[in-house]
Amino acid sequence: MTISNIVGLGISYAYAITLLLVGEALQRIAGVKPDLTRKFVHIGAGMWVFGILALFDIWQVGIIPFASFIFINFLLYRYRIIRALDSSNSSPGTVYFAITVTLLFVIFWRPLFMDQVPIAVAGVMAMTWGDALAAVIGKYYGKHKYQCGQSIRSWEGSTVMFIVSTVVIFLVLKFLPGSSLSPHSLPWEMRHLVLASLLSAGAATFVEGVSPFGTDNLTVPLVAAGTIGIIGNG
Repeated sequence: MTISNIVGLGISYAYAITLLLVGEALQRIAGVKPDLTRKFVHIGAGMWVFGILALFDIWQVGIIPFASFIFINFLLYRYRIIRALDSSNSSPGTVYFAITVTLLFVIFWRPLFMDQVPIAVAGVMAMTWGDALAAVIGKYYGKHKYQCGQSIRSWEGSTVMFIVSTVVIFLVLKFLPGSSLSPHSLPWEMRHLVLASLLSAGAATFVEGVSPFGTDNLTVPLVAAGTIGIIGNG
């Protein structure tokens, strides 16, 4: 392991600790509600995938931060150590979050070869922004509810989920391929880009609506990335 990799790991863990401390301060000092601090940490953690791409050029090392947080997040969830991650209906979603990011990067990230990491990042962004904003809008502004099994959602939240997911997936697939963060990935043709954005966002919205108790942190990114991969390689 090189010095740059060790520095990258240090920066990654420092970022994670800072994110948790800020979330904790927002709740304990500023009085922000737990469900909002949880989403703050959720979005901050998801956005760190760009930090991983910037800091590491070996995927086996780059996945270590998120992979280690599978265990760390389980402990935080099991023993309720961080109040910023706890709400009245807290689920193991943070554990699922770390699992899916790790899995998607293992599948798609090959920094020195034909890289497909934009697919992984697009799936993560659907979870990071689409799922998070859908939950907030659904809770505070969702007036029209629907239920699928044990999952209760609102049409307002699902609409936000679809729109936001479409936008973030489009932006990732448009600007990440060929950039300094993913120089070996190929750009998308516009017609494939639009199709992938709409279909993957629609699929992600559907599974988010039917996934109970935090499992949307598994289903949303995996289904979104899988849909994008099928279109991109079709």
